[in-house]
Amino acid sequence: MHELVRSNDIVLLGAIEALLASADLGCLIADQHISALEGMIGAFPRRLLVREQDSKRARALLIEAGYGDELRHEG
Repeated sequence: MHELVRSNDIVLLGAIEALLASADLGCLIADQHISALEGMIGAFPRRLLVREQDSKRARALLIEAGYGDELRHEG
């Protein structure tokens, strides 16, 4: 799995998840449960993950949709 976005903003993550789904790209939002347990203080951001083979397509889609600043750096 490849991490695309790390954020505490559940609205942002939901919008990105819907965008990816509309392009038939599956994703997983990791760390949702720990974020809920810690009381939403922001210590544990959620991570949006896609399959390795989908990462380039997903990144291009997010950049085109204006979410480029939210992407994790490749490395």
